[in-house]
Amino acid sequence: MRARSSGTAAALLVALLVLAQGESILAQQRTRNKSTARTTTRNTGPRKKSKAQLERERRANLRRIQETSRILEQTQKQKQASLGQLNALKEKLTVQKGVINSISSELKYIESDVRQTETQVQQTQQSLAQLKAEYARLIYASSKTANSYNRIMFLFAAESFNQLMLRLRYVRQYSEVRQQQAAQISNTQQHLTHQLTGLTEKKQEKSSLLTTQVAESRNLLTLKTQQDQVVTKLSQQEEGLRQELAERQQAVSRLDNLIAERVREEIARAARVARANAARAARNSAARSNPNTTTRRPAESTARPNTSPETAAADVPEEEAPRTDRVTLTPETAVLSSSFADNRGRLLWPVARGFISQRFGRHSHPVLKNVIVENRGVDIQTSTGEPVRAIFDGKVLTVASIAGMNNIVMIQHGEYFTVYAKLRSVSVSEGQQVHMRQQIGTVYTSSEGTSELQFQVWRNSSNLNPENWLSRNR
Repeated sequence: MRARSSGTAAALLVALLVLAQGESILAQQRTRNKSTARTTTRNTGPRKKSKAQLERERRANLRRIQETSRILEQTQKQKQASLGQLNALKEKLTVQKGVINSISSELKYIESDVRQTETQVQQTQQSLAQLKAEYARLIYASSKTANSYNRIMFLFAAESFNQLMLRLRYVRQYSEVRQQQAAQISNTQQHLTHQLTGLTEKKQEKSSLLTTQVAESRNLLTLKTQQDQVVTKLSQQEEGLRQELAERQQAVSRLDNLIAERVREEIARAARVARANAARAARNSAARSNPNTTTRRPAESTARPNTSPETAAADVPEEEAPRTDRVTLTPETAVLSSSFADNRGRLLWPVARGFISQRFGRHSHPVLKNVIVENRGVDIQTSTGEPVRAIFDGKVLTVASIAGMNNIVMIQHGEYFTVYAKLRSVSVSEGQQVHMRQQIGTVYTSSEGTSELQFQVWRNSSNLNPENWLSRNR
């Protein structure tokens, strides 16, 4: 009898040991998974975020390609090659390269995911094999205690009541061991199935991206061929290009003179107003400090009650004028100027669609060799009839027309000025207060089918790079 109870006890202990080993295997598996996740995060940092960002950039670039394609189609309606057509092709090429680079980076992330998932699948398969082996041992051990008589003998062979209760607990746990081990195997199999499904999806995503990459690379080659053809055609029009460049330089010179003149006029006007305000404040202060002066000479205090600040400034000597290299700001214009400056890098684009076809500063001509061109602002190529909008609140300082630049609108924002040239139509007038996003006109389209806006930013008499002020997102 004691031999039978000892065999039963041994079988029960084996069963409990098997259960503990199974739980240990699962714990090790969970530890390995957590370690893999931590290694992934540590090695790649914000990898998941970067992957999502790459996907967003790729979608944004595809939208830019569609937008540039529409602009390119408008320039291609004219049979003759043009700089506008070349600029649109260059922009499309640049964006196309960005799409391909984004796809390549996404593929690297996916390949890394595939390798990590394959490692996890291998580990899970090993754990599952160990669990099945342990379960086989459990079945073998339970076969020795299948007889209920053996279990009863095991209980009554106890030497004390405490030992009886302990053995009774073992017997109850015994029936649960097989169920728990089976559940462990089932959960591990489900986890393995989930990992294999994820691995298959990643491989399919990788295959789809590779197909997209091949297609985009073909598009890139087609664009390069088109660009070479346009450059060849334009090279054969060197004389016409040089004449066009000379006319543009003349138009730019006229625009520069207009801007400089308007800025000087505004600086002088603001200075006169400041002097007049200072003189009036001085007279009022003197009148308050010496009331007898007002009593003896009432005519002086009321001589010109309706005189404007500009007229009143004539009584103030020129040497008292504020600085003449910058606009003298009132409290209101100072707030506006400060707000404009605070939005550097976040300002609205003057058009909702388009791309920068010529950047700020000095750079080589796109076709003519050894020719340097200088741009006071940026040229933004866009669609035909595109509305032009004010990038910030301000006052319309100038509305003019210049040969080669068409209609011009100049808006003042305190000591800052924005210039919008090459407008087909203008919908504002001088002195008018405008608000951000308010339409001020529409873009002019040349005979070659190029719709292009010349946009400039100034601070007093200093020319600034508009790209440093405009938002990266439209």
